Amino acid sequence: MNTNKFDLKGNVYSKARPNYPDALFSFLLAERVIDKNTIAADIGSGTGIFTIALSKFIKSVLAVEPNEDMRIKAEEKYKTIANITSINATAENTLLTDCSVDLITVAQAFHWFDRVVFKNECKRILKPNGKVVLVWNDRDSDSEIIKDNFVVNKKYCKDFKGSSNGIDFSKAAFSDFFSGEFELVEFCNNLIYTREDFIARNLSSSYAPKEKDLIYDDYIKAVGKVFDKYQSNGTVKYPYITRCYFGTI
Repeated sequence: MNTNKFDLKGNVYSKARPNYPDALFSFLLAERVIDKNTIAADIGSGTGIFTIALSKFIKSVLAVEPNEDMRIKAEEKYKTIANITSINATAENTLLTDCSVDLITVAQAFHWFDRVVFKNECKRILKPNGKVVLVWNDRDSDSEIIKDNFVVNKKYCKDFKGSSNGIDFSKAAFSDFFSGEFELVEFCNNLIYTREDFIARNLSSSYAPKEKDLIYDDYIKAVGKVFDKYQSNGTVKYPYITRCYFGTI
């Protein structure tokens, strides 16, 4: 796992990245993937957006995050949440004990992992019959504002490969990770952004320039023009699709 892609992005990531819809957690509860006795490891937990949402429904969460900037930002939030433990470790070497968790969750991070090594680590730390849940807030690529936003990213960001590092979101693309049957469910998760929030959302991406970069100001201006094109009364609708893959490995 590359642990430095989000260096210096903890603040903007925490501010601008979307939450996960209530319908997702209602679904996981109804399917008995989670309950009040669940002990979960949230791997690649970042600034804690998914971790905190999950913690409201289960017994405890072990938040595993290797990036110092992201983890420190998360730990500021965890101070008031008793059932979250922060762990400085990677997806491929979580430092968790064997057969210690009922559930593994990964939100917005699986595409950064070594899939084969991570699968073996999941098998090691999961209890028998434990499940894995992979979640993304994926930008709706059919939306005109998303299309224009991607044009800007392609022009200014040399590492831009598409949403979530260009991962294939088709269900078949995950058949090598899960064993046997697994499920894919999707939820609408549209956000409303102000101009400031829209720019911050773009800057929170791993490929986006940082303040010290020469193209930083030009990138912000270009992103601002996209906002201005689509804004109404000072906001834009930014359409997301929350995708959730879950099953056993």
